[in-house]
Amino acid sequence: MKNGTLVLPYHGEVRADLAARDGRIVALAEDIPAAQAEEVLDATGKIVLPGAVDAHFHLGIYRDLTLDAAEETRSSLVGGATSVLSYFRTGRHYLDRSGPYAEIFPQVLKAVDGHAWVDYGFHLAPMTVAQIDEIPALITAHGVTSFKYYMFYKGFDLAANSRDARAFTMGDEYDLGHLLLIMEKLAQVQAQAERPGLRLSLSLHCEQSELMRVFIDRVRASGAPQNLRAYSEGRPPLTEQVAIAEAATLAGHTGAQVNFLHLSSAQALDAAAAHPGARRETTLHHLCLDHDDLDARGGLGGKVNPPIRTRTHNEALWAGVADGRVDWVASDHACCMEADKGDDLWPARPGFGGTGLLYPVLFSEGHLRRGIPLTRLAEVAAANPARAYNLWGRKGALAVGFDADLTVLDPELSRRVTGEVLLSGQDHTPFAGAELTGWPVATVVGGRVAFANGSVVGEPRGAYLHRS
Repeated sequence: MKNGTLVLPYHGEVRADLAARDGRIVALAEDIPAAQAEEVLDATGKIVLPGAVDAHFHLGIYRDLTLDAAEETRSSLVGGATSVLSYFRTGRHYLDRSGPYAEIFPQVLKAVDGHAWVDYGFHLAPMTVAQIDEIPALITAHGVTSFKYYMFYKGFDLAANSRDARAFTMGDEYDLGHLLLIMEKLAQVQAQAERPGLRLSLSLHCEQSELMRVFIDRVRASGAPQNLRAYSEGRPPLTEQVAIAEAATLAGHTGAQVNFLHLSSAQALDAAAAHPGARRETTLHHLCLDHDDLDARGGLGGKVNPPIRTRTHNEALWAGVADGRVDWVASDHACCMEADKGDDLWPARPGFGGTGLLYPVLFSEGHLRRGIPLTRLAEVAAANPARAYNLWGRKGALAVGFDADLTVLDPELSRRVTGEVLLSGQDHTPFAGAELTGWPVATVVGGRVAFANGSVVGEPRGAYLHRS
């Protein structure tokens, strides 16, 4: 790759050439002769960023896992992501079953193998006490070093309006006691870890279910339109604040390392930032979308958990990206077809795709509109999630010895967002119509051009990321 402006996380920007061999970066220099190269990318006038690590993904949540791996990681290339870390749990959706991960997780890996366009790993959610006991084996055998707990499943199945969530989780009592057991196990294994710097962490979806029940009942009885505004009012920022406080208290007691996911509100960011040992994530949609704008357009395509908020919350989260209170930005990509949304708010499936917009949103809305430096964008998209999830040294930077994962972004290329541009299998997008400037024109995975000028190149060759 020649003549580009390379963005180096934590360091700055430099005009340099980059050389790769056998999938790794082998040289950065002012001028690298191209005569012996098999392929040369001319990045004149372009910005070269480390391939993004989209650390919040949901492969196969509503669709066939193999199909999702092929179509949705293809969309990742459009947004400049070269690695994804997908959540998986037993229970409803995904494979619609429960049991030991020793049996189920190899089936997950087999379903994805050979179909992903980018490198991929998994976070796993222990839904049963027996699965908590599997954590050490998952770390050593499969290199899974990050796990998840969904606080809004605790004690109440909102979809079924039931006081017992076990029909959905297909697990044991899913309460704060279960969360405590997960944290204790992770802290115990962390203390015994033989690899220096290995970070075993628990990612948390923080919404307080008992409070949600009260607010949702009020909204449903109010007579107000049951739209995305109502959904936000039924799951208000207070539920995030309280859940974050609960989780932080248990993390402080156990010593477990935690990640607060998809912070959606100013209150959630403030609550999470009060716990400096935690890592903090927000998403593209919580940075950019407003429920009133989406309601004016009509439909429920923007339903997601936690809900879309308002412009005021968007700006508070952008401030967190700029000043470091937000550690990374992810897509929370979950391919969900429009038919699964329907026209009834409460049973409509939550989630939608966004991975194809990762760098375009950060560049257009973050850098051009708000003046956030390019180095900071590379940190929140690539370096920080790589460091949090044990990929640093391989992923997240343009440095000798790292995987040759990068994206070449044209800072003057403007496009209007459509489903077709994103190359996803999803048939709608709540970002439709947005005008963004700064799109990848080439994305390289492991030294191989996998995406160029709007199309994928070759065949999917993404590899599984064993992280321990």
